[in-house]
Amino acid sequence: MTLPQATSGWTVWPAPAKLNLFLRITGRRPDGYHELQTVFRLLDWGDTLRLRLRGDGLVVRHGPSIAGVAEADDLTVRAAKLLQTEANVRQGVDIGIEKRIPAGGGFGGGSSDAATVLVALNRLWGVGFKTETLAALGLQLGADIPVFLRGENAWAEGIGERLQPVELPSAWYLLADPGVHAPTAGLFQAPDLTRNAAPATISDFVSGTELGNAFEPVLRAREPAVEAVFGALSLVGTPRLTGSGSGCFVEFATRESAEAALAALPPGIKAWVAAGAARSPLLDALDARADGSPGP
Repeated sequence: MTLPQATSGWTVWPAPAKLNLFLRITGRRPDGYHELQTVFRLLDWGDTLRLRLRGDGLVVRHGPSIAGVAEADDLTVRAAKLLQTEANVRQGVDIGIEKRIPAGGGFGGGSSDAATVLVALNRLWGVGFKTETLAALGLQLGADIPVFLRGENAWAEGIGERLQPVELPSAWYLLADPGVHAPTAGLFQAPDLTRNAAPATISDFVSGTELGNAFEPVLRAREPAVEAVFGALSLVGTPRLTGSGSGCFVEFATRESAEAALAALPPGIKAWVAAGAARSPLLDALDARADGSPGP
């Protein structure tokens, strides 16, 4: 899809992807939600959003819709309307999205897009909500949205909303998409899902203890395409699953080693290379607008 450039009132904003460097389920709450532990790693790669303010109060999504998702149910539209209501904003917005993050892969595309809408419109509409307020709004839409709003790599607990910033070393990632849209709700109900793992600590993670992803054995057993991608990636490193999606990744210390691994993969694997980010590119975009440089 070709979207308008940053002219004629359009502004351009990044919506970075994320990885879950591990994911454990340590219990189930009385309300049915599961208690999780994970580390979110933001990437310097993702979707691009273009926003243009409207005077008529309408929120309009441009371009092709996500398969099976009505415009009113699109997370970006819902995020804009939620902020509009909470802040009593009379302006509207046109929303265009250049999608790169595969749906259902566990890379956080929908959540990141929604977070970018909240952050950007908070600035463009002159709302002035603090990050904590935006994070609370985002949590109404999805458990992963607060980490994108805060824009820092983080140790996460609860349903993913209790965040503690962590510093992560520079890294490059070979990412792969098996093309499977993993149904998160269904996976949480899987009888073979481990829901009572012993809680880990940040020290466990820092020391390199293998913490795993609770969804990995479930998806590998159910989805031949995921198992095939794991087999291909195992030829060049140690593959891991991200989130509750089907996306897989291998971590490398340098871009050169990640690209060499990409070149060594068998044909037919949808894979690419991305860098880990020290902080969200979205924060850089906000800073660029604040200091008067061209920015998005």
